[in-house]
Amino acid sequence: MTQPRVGDPIPPFEMQADDGSTVSSDGLLGRRYVVYFYPKDDTPGCTTQACSLRDNYRRLVATGVEIFGVSPDSVASHVKFREKYDLPYRLLADVGHQIADAFGTWVEKKFAGKTYKGVERTSFIIGPDGRIEHVLPRVKPVEHIDLLIERLAA
Repeated sequence: MTQPRVGDPIPPFEMQADDGSTVSSDGLLGRRYVVYFYPKDDTPGCTTQACSLRDNYRRLVATGVEIFGVSPDSVASHVKFREKYDLPYRLLADVGHQIADAFGTWVEKKFAGKTYKGVERTSFIIGPDGRIEHVLPRVKPVEHIDLLIERLAA
């Protein structure tokens, strides 16, 4: 599936969060938020990215956004990851990667000569109207926070 672009309405979604709540696009209407897709809990790049968001969390929420991390990991995996690194934002379980498919972040990847499908690290800033304000495609974990804060301030 192709990735939605700036100005597009987001694909509708509903996912289970690590705190037991259900988070949906309908429930977030009227609020500005960030959905960042990442490949896997507790891996080096994903941990770097998650902890960078944690360490800059006050700066992020000062812009008026709520942050959600999304990966195909289970709720149980998210709970362990969030607790281990004391993450202040919710992680959403996209088991089966339907939401990643809808957002165009479930892509063909190559590593060590092998081709496989997985999540492409991408962030979406969603406006209160449910439309995409900014897309940060293929972000590097160490650059993510600076790019995100720059776009949120724009």
